[in-house]
Amino acid sequence: MGRCCKCNGRLLCMCLLPCMMTGHLLIYILVSVFVTISYSPPKITIHYIAPGISANSSELASYPLGPFWNLRLEDSALWNQLQHAWDRQYNPILRGNITGIMRKSKVELLPEIENDCVSDCVSRKCSVPRMHGLNSLPEQMKAFISSMHCREYPLLINQPGMCRRNNSSFGLDSPMLIMAIKTQVGNFENRQAIRETWGRSGLVKGESNKKGGLVRTVFLLGRQDSSTGPHPDLKNLLELENQKYSDILQWDFRDTFFNLTLKDLLFWNWLQQYCPTAVFVFKGDDDVFVRTDALLDYLHKRWEEHNLWRVRTNETDNDLDLFVGDVINNAMPNREPSTKYYIPEHFYKGRYPAYAGGGGVVYSGSLALRLKEVSERIRLFPIDDVYLGMCLDRLGLSPIHHPGFLTFDLPESDRGNVCAYRSVLLVHKRNPKQMLTLWKQLQNLPGQC
Repeated sequence: MGRCCKCNGRLLCMCLLPCMMTGHLLIYILVSVFVTISYSPPKITIHYIAPGISANSSELASYPLGPFWNLRLEDSALWNQLQHAWDRQYNPILRGNITGIMRKSKVELLPEIENDCVSDCVSRKCSVPRMHGLNSLPEQMKAFISSMHCREYPLLINQPGMCRRNNSSFGLDSPMLIMAIKTQVGNFENRQAIRETWGRSGLVKGESNKKGGLVRTVFLLGRQDSSTGPHPDLKNLLELENQKYSDILQWDFRDTFFNLTLKDLLFWNWLQQYCPTAVFVFKGDDDVFVRTDALLDYLHKRWEEHNLWRVRTNETDNDLDLFVGDVINNAMPNREPSTKYYIPEHFYKGRYPAYAGGGGVVYSGSLALRLKEVSERIRLFPIDDVYLGMCLDRLGLSPIHHPGFLTFDLPESDRGNVCAYRSVLLVHKRNPKQMLTLWKQLQNLPGQC
């Protein structure tokens, strides 16, 4: 009888054990589903509204955070709809029926805006895409919209031999650093101050005096913008300047704030054709000051780290994807019509991707060529820094923040202190006189501090 009880007890345990395990598993699944449904991600505080307005003191951030790159069609926003059409066109999953997709994109999705001009962009004879509220926009936005499909402009002044070895007295194959400076025709003083200080072309030593590199500087220009008022004709002076220094690149488009993005695209085209082996590129404005020797030290370090990584991992075919600057996250479009950064709701909706703002960034030459390629699938945007962030985002890359890029300057109390510049790579902004003064003060900086 006792043995029978023991057998029955074991049998009962063996029967109940799977039931208990199944019950626990069911409870675990129900709890997991409940937690997943009820979970909401932590809210990220918006700390920046382009170009630098605090969200705590403004009502301009009118849109919630969400993914930047989004295939969801945004109603009434011109850029979003145009980009949506391109996203569908270049989607590899949908390309099997590319004809039908493009027909649908143009006819069904974008009946009010898909009116890309097919006339000559250089002649500037172009019809404006139909857009709600277009007539109420500022002139610079209307001008941008009328030509945002135009990406190719003739070179008026070129430097085809800038990076050729037989043009170098140093026997080097290619520049360690090419500095592409955005400027305007009338900014003679800025260009000259850069040539005499941080933008000198030639063999430049690093701050440590151990390593340096060949630096080449080019200035990126468009045509004088006659729409802003009467200007003296500076064409002959610019030609004389170029004859003396041979560092001007000028294209036949209006040199306006919203056309700064064109300088990036056209420079990438030039770089691919005339200087594809440049190791690094600095892109900046003509009112910044760069500690070029310290920048070369930083770039040498990154280059050596990358080469060491390639040897260790046997990834010898991988190029360096480096993009460094003063990175801005969670930025929203500026909706204040009185600012030059104004982006109306009818043109663009959503937040901006992470981008490096201010007066300058540095990136690898190999990445520059990839940016050129991916830019062909991204609609032009009137803020050049944001557009670079869009291109990076599409490549699946993020800009690297470096605290030495001071695009909003040093604290006022430190600007006259030479030792405060020890960790600075770039500071914005400085006029020509300040560049020359600061350059003299910073000679032999390590010895002074």
